[in-house]
Amino acid sequence: MCGIVGFSWRDEKLVKRMADTIRHRGPDQEGLYCDEGVSLGHRRLSIIDLSDHGRQPMANEDGSLRLVFNGEIYNFKELRDDLIRRGHTFASRTDTEVILHAYEEYGTEAVHKLRGMFAFALWDSRRRWLWLVRDRIGIKPLYYHQAGGKLVFASEIKAILEDRSIPREVNHQALYDYLGFEFVPAPETMFRNIWKLPAGHQLLWRDGQAEVKAYWDLDMAPKQDIRFEDAVETLRFHLDSCVKSHLISDVPLGVFLSGGLDSSALVAMMRRHISGPLRTFTIGYHDKTFSELEYARIVADAFGTEHHVLMIDDLNAENIEQSVWHLDEPMTDLSAVPLMLVCRKAREFITVCLSGEGGDESFAGYDRFKASRLNQYFRFIPAPVRRYVVGPLVAGLPDQPQKKGAVNMLKRFVEGASLPPEGEHLRWQYFSGLEQDLKLFSRGFREKAVFDRFRLIRDHMAHCATTDRVNREVYLDMRFMMTDSVLMKVDKMSMASSLEIRVPLIDHVFVEYMAGLPGDWKLRRMTTKYVFRSALKGILPDSIVYRGKQGYSLPVKHLLRDRLRDYMTSLLNESPVIRENMSVDHVNALIGEHLAMKHNHNHVLWALMNVAIWHNRFFRG
Repeated sequence: MCGIVGFSWRDEKLVKRMADTIRHRGPDQEGLYCDEGVSLGHRRLSIIDLSDHGRQPMANEDGSLRLVFNGEIYNFKELRDDLIRRGHTFASRTDTEVILHAYEEYGTEAVHKLRGMFAFALWDSRRRWLWLVRDRIGIKPLYYHQAGGKLVFASEIKAILEDRSIPREVNHQALYDYLGFEFVPAPETMFRNIWKLPAGHQLLWRDGQAEVKAYWDLDMAPKQDIRFEDAVETLRFHLDSCVKSHLISDVPLGVFLSGGLDSSALVAMMRRHISGPLRTFTIGYHDKTFSELEYARIVADAFGTEHHVLMIDDLNAENIEQSVWHLDEPMTDLSAVPLMLVCRKAREFITVCLSGEGGDESFAGYDRFKASRLNQYFRFIPAPVRRYVVGPLVAGLPDQPQKKGAVNMLKRFVEGASLPPEGEHLRWQYFSGLEQDLKLFSRGFREKAVFDRFRLIRDHMAHCATTDRVNREVYLDMRFMMTDSVLMKVDKMSMASSLEIRVPLIDHVFVEYMAGLPGDWKLRRMTTKYVFRSALKGILPDSIVYRGKQGYSLPVKHLLRDRLRDYMTSLLNESPVIRENMSVDHVNALIGEHLAMKHNHNHVLWALMNVAIWHNRFFRG
């Protein structure tokens, strides 16, 4: 795991400065390469082949190719053996060198041979082009800026900003999208004219021009003539093989264990292949409605792990601001700060950690899948009754202190049901509406952004070739929601502590297999992850197999009413980006309703706080 930087001209000082900015991604080694037409920088976190043979930028035998690479190629040994049979000679045991030789053999088609998580840039001095690639699922990030016939790229935006010729400007369209979805969807970023390379895409830079195109998409077409029992057995096989492949490492590794189904499955599979000590790490809160310690302990005891618990009782401004700095742009996942803290704790013991991200998306595990199904029955109630009777009645219920609970879930369901159906099931994850938008955004802001909440969802769903409702929702989660929210959070919060996180449940072969299974096998009536639960019967304790989704998000709504109250109020009233683009009066009205427990506005308030912190750090700091 590493950090990469570079650009399309020669400048030793700039590339050094960019690499230094992301030193946290790779504290073990620095490598720089400059030539006419390219500068490349690399920060290395040594995982495989700890010798100096793994130094990057890595060259091929004649020096015509140079590569900087971030990630892991899990099938590199098989590829290496095949390339040796084809006449290639290797100087190291690294997966980095496999990419170089695969390119020599297959050209840009080599990307289809790679199985893993990756973002890399390869300079071909003979063809005079720079080839940038991001993995299929988008596990590893890659950003770029192009202007005036020049290209700059990096693993993190803060490195790109070391080029002082690039103006720092707020992307107003991204700000609008973010306040609904709570992340900035690709290819936009919160910085105007700095872009994300989308998941499953490549960029070819030559003659001062960038050509960006997709090389992979998730095919949701159904598989024919497959029995449920056979699917369960195949799923177990894929799960075991994916976890086994993700264990390759020359440094200590462990696993994050929340007590949920996904992380517990990883522990069970890891124990099959690790006979010695197995370290597990868990976050806990004293408020049991936010904590899963009891379930994590059940799994830790069942598989004999060396279990570590990090209790989070407080959250201070410094933690929040550190997380936003490392994220590069606002991203309002309520578990981001706890993840940063548990990564910091885990790094004291290990360098590589497995985590269960992606299971809820691929297996249909979120409550929003259930909400979408329930809405089919809710819509039998006449529209005027839903709008003028049920809506106001439920909205008037006071917020309850627990994380979920019947009242809180009902309020969220009715709010989501009022949004347009074109939002698909993500409208239950969308925390704004036209009425809110008109009150929140200033008149001047409305002239700078397209106020079309679900245009991006329509664009994504145009590529989804299935009529299976659940599978369409899985596609939307996998190709739109997950990459720039969940996976961005995992990468940035882990690399802040130089910790590599691997996510076996979204190995692309496993994901492709799951995509072809019927939606009813994933969401059976109101049981989420039905086929996955079936595959884990007898492997995990029943109390884990049959428990519902909880998650380890931070109890932000309580913190905003207590310890962070003054911080929130002063931050949102003093922030230039809030004052310029929002109605401060409406923001204060939201604060007042939240503090009085009339409504839970933690999502919009936390989102605005992250915008204010981001602006302070990147524009004023």
